[in-house]
Amino acid sequence: MSKTTALPGQPSVGEKTRKTGASQSGFWGYARKNIDLYLMSIPGILFLVVYKFIPLYGLTLAFKDFNLFIGDNIVDSVMKSPWVGLKHFERIFHEPAFLQVIANTLMISLYKLLFLFPVPILIALLLNELRLQWMKRWIQTIVYMPHFLSWVIIFGLFYSMMGSYGMVNQLLGALGFESISFFSDTNWFRTLLVFTDGWKDTGWNTILFLAAMTSIDPQLYEAAIVDGAGRFKRMWHITVPSIGPVILLVFVLRLGQVLNAGFEQVLVMYNPAVYDVADIIQTYVYRIGLGKLDFSMSTALGLFESVVAFILIMSSNAISRRYLGRSIW
Repeated sequence: MSKTTALPGQPSVGEKTRKTGASQSGFWGYARKNIDLYLMSIPGILFLVVYKFIPLYGLTLAFKDFNLFIGDNIVDSVMKSPWVGLKHFERIFHEPAFLQVIANTLMISLYKLLFLFPVPILIALLLNELRLQWMKRWIQTIVYMPHFLSWVIIFGLFYSMMGSYGMVNQLLGALGFESISFFSDTNWFRTLLVFTDGWKDTGWNTILFLAAMTSIDPQLYEAAIVDGAGRFKRMWHITVPSIGPVILLVFVLRLGQVLNAGFEQVLVMYNPAVYDVADIIQTYVYRIGLGKLDFSMSTALGLFESVVAFILIMSSNAISRRYLGRSIW
């Protein structure tokens, strides 16, 4: 049998075959085989481009003196507004209310992190130990339901119970105690924010931890039972370490949102009487941007918040990787 010899400067048959196979197994080959998946992703990509990437041009307002009437339309006005550099960032740090707003945001976020972060983990551990499946399903349904209520509805529910003439104050009066203005008392309002946020989202946050528990090898529990470990020891030495990476992931992401104290919740529930303890960055941006039509300063505030959140996520992930040996990336 004769062999085919390639001419000088031309690839051999084997080289052609390898290149053809490599191209077919590359990105375009995979795309041709899974064209339906890429077609299904087009709406999601368009959503990201239209609502996430194109609006990023609006961040230039933080470095401009925006004038709504300088152009023929909103985009033209943004483009024609003069550049002023870091002027609005300097205004932020010289604003008398800025430090108070930052302090309120940090206090409310840290209260929620300290008091609410362990609760979903505890509920997930308790639900995981239930042996009656019908009871487990009922409890899960009950604790999940508040998540699907809007903050407007939740405000109405709690105001009817804890308002000046609500059920709680009527009970306090019947017992001989003074009524408490939960929604206008600066000593109680932050507690009210933490409690209502926990009531709404604690059950929903347990889903992630329960899902992580389903991946634990049942043989670990069987071996622990053979060794005489009780339920608490099995929970502490098997369940908790097994979901440790998920707990760390949620904690790092939560630290990155420490400047997000719950815009919708605070906007619906607060009032001028509690501005001193409840006005956070997002509500302050809302009042400055729409109330005073100072779009440049509100954009600068939002950009400042995003940069700080990015730094917090990066630093907390680096600390976790260095000292705990676990990280998101």
